[in-house]
Amino acid sequence: MSTAIAVTSTDLVLPLFDQHTPTAAVLRAPEAQSLEAALLDMRVTLDQHGHVVVLYPATLSRAFERRLHAVRALLESDRIAFLRSDLPPLGLAVLVRQLRRLSVCDFSAGVLASAARLLSYYIHCGALLGSVAKLDRVPVSLTSHARSWIPGSQFGVVAGPEPQLVKVGGGTLTGPEYDTRLLVARGQLQSDWVTGTLAPDWKVQGVEEADLPAESPRWWGTGKLIEFAAHIPDLSVLYQLVASVRREWCHWCGMELIGDRCGFCGAPLTADESHALPPGVTTGG
Repeated sequence: MSTAIAVTSTDLVLPLFDQHTPTAAVLRAPEAQSLEAALLDMRVTLDQHGHVVVLYPATLSRAFERRLHAVRALLESDRIAFLRSDLPPLGLAVLVRQLRRLSVCDFSAGVLASAARLLSYYIHCGALLGSVAKLDRVPVSLTSHARSWIPGSQFGVVAGPEPQLVKVGGGTLTGPEYDTRLLVARGQLQSDWVTGTLAPDWKVQGVEEADLPAESPRWWGTGKLIEFAAHIPDLSVLYQLVASVRREWCHWCGMELIGDRCGFCGAPLTADESHALPPGVTTGG
């Protein structure tokens, strides 16, 4: 029985054209579905899969977030994990797809949930922006703000794993030091910089196009953008990343986990358990 992956928007469900990867369950907002219907949907999903891992953006409305926790509380279930992510919309969609692929492997629900934090550090999320005047999720200097008002200015921005910002033509973005594939979603900005300059600089294995998530213009502060995410495309490499990390048991809920925090109850490892982990596991994978 595979763990179900659930999301709060259809934008977070990227297409996959293989017969083995399950889709993600899409949870509906309070204004689109009654509480009774939400409870029924979650109960059916739990019955079919045993455990549910829900990924949602940090920008989700408070009403929607309260609904998620109300459903879990009313079902009195400890088999639902809520993972709140600071990743940009396209990067979060990539993470969701990776967990969907890993959900059919031999990982327990606890390992799969806690693996989300680890895998987030291997997704280079960014965008080409026509303006950074309203960008508040990446540090922006006063000089860059001023340059935003110059007609034709464009900026290459990376939000994670480490924030970067350069003016196109005046610097380069540091990319991953391992093999990746580039996912690109085009907004209102017309440019070939992402595919013509960034992709060769980062030596990506290929480029894939996707629809721009509806949340992206708000996240990046402008609709004049091209969002991108460089990610590990090989399932065997993703599997090895997760499998190579030492596993522990949560002292609070008893779920299996990797890293320094349980994906289901959120409890951190005790000091003795953390000291037993190899360097790097508790500080970003």
